Amino acid sequence: MTERRRLTIAVAAIQDEKGRLLVVRKHGSDTFIQPGGKIEEGEAPEAALARELTEELGVAPEAGTLRPLGVFTAPAANEPDTDVLAHVFTARLAGTPRAAAEIAELAWLPLHEADRWRLARLIRDAVLPLLAKTIPAQGLGTAR
Repeated sequence: MTERRRLTIAVAAIQDEKGRLLVVRKHGSDTFIQPGGKIEEGEAPEAALARELTEELGVAPEAGTLRPLGVFTAPAANEPDTDVLAHVFTARLAGTPRAAAEIAELAWLPLHEADRWRLARLIRDAVLPLLAKTIPAQGLGTAR
């Protein structure tokens, strides 16, 4: 049996004014994931998330809006034999996101349509149930 690698990442659960969740798809993948990415050695999760959002979406989190939701483990969506240890935050964005770097597409996922989308296990198994319990559609984590 192959030993699984573990990547430590920081990702954002960002909702718009309609309660839809921002998801992204990397080039060469058909699975939507949350925006964010790998935490570099010595980097704080919050700093990694701000860096990754700027690289991937061309926009940083609005100052003072990062809020931790928790740390979760799930199989990686785009890397075989790999699990992610994900620091998940809500945030507001200081501008309009656009696909950049390795991101081929971004989309706003209506939560009631989640079963029709090809989503990473982290979103399906951890983030969506948590959002359903803790964040009202008009609350924390919305984009402006």
